[in-house]
Amino acid sequence: MAKLTEIGWDEYSALPLESKKPYLMRLEGDGMPYHTLFAQQFDRALLERLCALANRIRFINKSKEGALYLKNVLAHKRAMLYFSQPSSRTFLSHLAACQLLGITTGSVRDAATSSEFKGESREDSIRTFSSYFDLIIMRSPEQGLAEKMAWELSNSDRPIPILNAGSGKDQHPTQALLDIYTLVRSFEEKGGLDGRTVVFCGDLLRGRTVRSLSYLLTDFDDVRQIFVAPEELRVPDDVIAILKAKGIRYEIRDDLRSAVREADAVYMTRIQDEWDASAGESAKIDTSRFKFGAEELKLLGKDGIIMHPLPRRDEIATCCDRDPRAMYWRQMRNGMWIRSALIAGTFGYERAIMDCGY
Repeated sequence: MAKLTEIGWDEYSALPLESKKPYLMRLEGDGMPYHTLFAQQFDRALLERLCALANRIRFINKSKEGALYLKNVLAHKRAMLYFSQPSSRTFLSHLAACQLLGITTGSVRDAATSSEFKGESREDSIRTFSSYFDLIIMRSPEQGLAEKMAWELSNSDRPIPILNAGSGKDQHPTQALLDIYTLVRSFEEKGGLDGRTVVFCGDLLRGRTVRSLSYLLTDFDDVRQIFVAPEELRVPDDVIAILKAKGIRYEIRDDLRSAVREADAVYMTRIQDEWDASAGESAKIDTSRFKFGAEELKLLGKDGIIMHPLPRRDEIATCCDRDPRAMYWRQMRNGMWIRSALIAGTFGYERAIMDCGY
């Protein structure tokens, strides 16, 4: 379990994110997280370990014998997928990751089908799930809920890990892991990720994937970040503050094509109008210059890549889909591998998988 039993909630919640990291690690001291809640838990060494473990899992899974071995690794564990916010890719990716490792799963994807419909609090629902499962993977529109529940469960008589699969407009750490894994694999035979330029475009104000990935990129050397968005959706101040504090090169622009000319990776995002304060608010924003199509494709370098956390609308034209630089479909599959690596590490099976004979 984690060290969250050593600190009260008020004291813990007041800490900066990076100062919370020691309280969320496995007590075994192997450097793996027990609860995975935010991107600030990961440094470069841990990212490289998880990428190596993901590569090992995907290699082992190539053979029938290896796949059967993996299905026995965590066959004694059960995971609850509690998704009170709509999701398809994130849900299925975590589900597939559990299945790779032999984990039995249960799920609630609509609060109307649980006792919350009768007035039960989410806190009580999660305590109930911990009675039956060994891991809770949760996605919620409520900012900070996963973190509060991690502390509650750690201080209960049934402490189990929580994996944050998206919390409000705040963080999406496992999406950031799959994004980093995609970037590392894309450039591993082309000089690596260090020194690259990553362009973020779209709804950068409300995109939690951008916030988490931007932070993880600071773990690599001299990665420049360019943020391109309509003025109303520009990258928030807290992200910029982190980049300034870490001495990271960054730029804010409103011209996508100029940024694409300099990009090694372009990370497109959709307009997150589910967070609109009033209906149709986002539709009033002119986003016509913040879309990636055939002309932008011509400007992207031959070794450049296009990424997207999906789902998309019209921010990437379908004419890009067959281009070898379009990485978003491979990005989705990478999520299954890196999430299986994270889950295996959470339960302490990194070495068993890395050292197995397959």
